[in-house]
Amino acid sequence: MGGYIPSTREERAQMLAAIGLEKPEELFASVPEALRVKRLNLETGLSEMALSRFMRGVAAKNRVYRSIFRGAGAYNHYIPAVVGAVTSKETFVTAYTPYQAEMSQGVLQSIFEYQTMICELTGMDVSNASVYDGATAAAEAVNMLVDAKKRVALVSETVHPMTLETIRTYAFGAGVEVRVIPAKGGRTDMDALAGMLNKDVACVLLQSPNYFGLIEDGEKAAELAHANRSKVILSVNPIACALYRTPGELGADVAVGEGQPLGLPLSFGGPYLGFMAATKALMRKLPGRIVGETTDNRGGRAFVLTLQAREQHIRREKASSNICSNQALCAMTAAVYMAAMGGQGLAETARQCHAKAAYLRAELAGIGFTPVHEGPFFHEFVTACPMDKEALVNALAERGILAGLPVEEGVLWCATEMNSKADIDELIAAIGEVRA
Repeated sequence: MGGYIPSTREERAQMLAAIGLEKPEELFASVPEALRVKRLNLETGLSEMALSRFMRGVAAKNRVYRSIFRGAGAYNHYIPAVVGAVTSKETFVTAYTPYQAEMSQGVLQSIFEYQTMICELTGMDVSNASVYDGATAAAEAVNMLVDAKKRVALVSETVHPMTLETIRTYAFGAGVEVRVIPAKGGRTDMDALAGMLNKDVACVLLQSPNYFGLIEDGEKAAELAHANRSKVILSVNPIACALYRTPGELGADVAVGEGQPLGLPLSFGGPYLGFMAATKALMRKLPGRIVGETTDNRGGRAFVLTLQAREQHIRREKASSNICSNQALCAMTAAVYMAAMGGQGLAETARQCHAKAAYLRAELAGIGFTPVHEGPFFHEFVTACPMDKEALVNALAERGILAGLPVEEGVLWCATEMNSKADIDELIAAIGEVRA
């Protein structure tokens, strides 16, 4: 347990008055009533040992699953022990890009290595030092590509709903119009995309694998968009990049995504990592910072903050991004993970994800959970659900299994390298028990 700073009743009253509130509960007005804990019923004057014991008892109420078959944006991957061993060193524990850049060669090198590996993974020319999460990266990419004449962004209906919501939030503030490309059979309707392109469209954004786990035709989207002089953003799963053609190979102008699969634990939803990479032509439009390699006055290898073109502390009110930091520790974690895994390790992880998802899909189909969509997929897929979805999820949870996510079309399932054949067979048997 961490420590806490006590305050007197008078000090708390002064702080509340300063922000125009009367009681502490008002600070949590945005949290739904059903999710709030009124009080912990702590005895007064508890010792640190007694308080620790009490809080461990509260924490023990959290459910820990034996196996997880849910993804939908956050994925259960194996994290080699070396990742935690390196990133827990005091030298590296910071969330910030240093402002006194040349004084922090270690942190700068970690960002440089991260950027290099993201470029290799995505097939792009340049990467920034990261942003807050994958949804933020997508929204930042849209805003970086609009200009005074082109203020429309086309976003596929098959992107993650939270990503679409974030894009709309950013677009509202920037005066950008977001139009949704309809889906057909679980994928972006390319005919609809072709019909929506016009002189006002600045960019097109697709996610592949998309929210339903399906592989999109990124190359076709790039072909259509470029013929209209529009840019293409591909939101990708970094593990899938080791198995499928990269955004660069598909003709994307910008690649974005959620970096959580690269060595970051699920951890109740964060902190995560948004990666962004682009072609050389767009380097000066990337938000945040770019670290470069040079030599010092003795001829040795050195690192510098090369570019920070769009940030608010540089351009003030003319800035087109408010990213002035980055997820430095998360980015370093991703870099250590990628270095530890290597190209072969990432590719093997991706192959295992796909193979185990294919086995899971076939086994579920055999008990009546038929696939909703056809065609290539990575490690997620949607099936019909021949019973009440919520009842199924709750019943499996009681058995220590986190089922797929209930969605409108059925259930969105996921398998990673962490799901053994025995885990999948146990799931199928458990579903049989629940249905019986």
